[in-house]
Amino acid sequence: MALDEATTAYLARVAQAGGRPVQEGTPQQARVLYAARRALIGPGPEMASVREDVLATAGDEQIRVRTLVPHGQVRAVIIYYHGGGWTIGDIDDFDALGRTIAARLRAAVIMVDYRLAPEHRYPAAVDDAMTALNWASGRAAGIAGHAVPLIVMGDSAGGNLAAVATLRAREAGGPRIDGQVLIYPVTDADFGNATYSDPDNRLVLSRESMMWFWDQYLPDPARRGEPDASPLRAASLAGLPPAIVLTAEHDVLRHEGEAYAERLRADGVPVTVRRFAGQMHGFVALVTILPGSADAIDFLADELDAALLASPPGQR
Repeated sequence: MALDEATTAYLARVAQAGGRPVQEGTPQQARVLYAARRALIGPGPEMASVREDVLATAGDEQIRVRTLVPHGQVRAVIIYYHGGGWTIGDIDDFDALGRTIAARLRAAVIMVDYRLAPEHRYPAAVDDAMTALNWASGRAAGIAGHAVPLIVMGDSAGGNLAAVATLRAREAGGPRIDGQVLIYPVTDADFGNATYSDPDNRLVLSRESMMWFWDQYLPDPARRGEPDASPLRAASLAGLPPAIVLTAEHDVLRHEGEAYAERLRADGVPVTVRRFAGQMHGFVALVTILPGSADAIDFLADELDAALLASPPGQR
């Protein structure tokens, strides 16, 4: 299926504005261009409360977390790790998405401003993801006002961090995670699969740009096979929380996202996977621009209702 009309129009707008591939500039230049999307997306829904906290990380550094609490009863707490190839983007860039998810899913969403590469290379982002997860786990009931499921969620590189966080939590014996939502996640440092070579997928993210992101995050190819970097290569995915995996038809990461879903299923983890036809990488974050984003978030709301929120936390 071809790209939908809204996506085609958006890409034309980006090209007219002078957008260029990330690998043609520096990380700092890419961050400036990425932040410019905020004006196009606009603000998200109003929240009942918004709070920022500062968490200490390794090496006496700090990261921000922003807790978005929607109006009405809170049914879950979601830890959200944003995309951007571990190199660009921050919680301000993804604030509208976080608010939209919070309002539609009726969940408190904790946005994690993990440290970025190349200033902070692997495994700094993974360590920050766990710092935020442990922090949120001890506060979920207080944030929601009652016991609720705790869910990890992320898109692209953030989907990678969400997947790795579930692996780390399993190995450490906690914290308990009730579900994982992986949106076109990075799961393997393999640039030779079919979706990387398909010319229809060379849009906002290409093989070359993904290689550039990996070079910023983890320059040593010999370490990219570690499960904390490529969770698809973990020896076993058994015992991980139920998963929802979303992929986009026109995305170089489609193959590895769907392969991860199949690995989860093969290892006995309940999985729901859906490929969104006519969509490209990054479509979910464009909440006010692409109708496909609303479709995906509606799908998540329905699936979370059925698969995760129907049972009290800790009773699955």
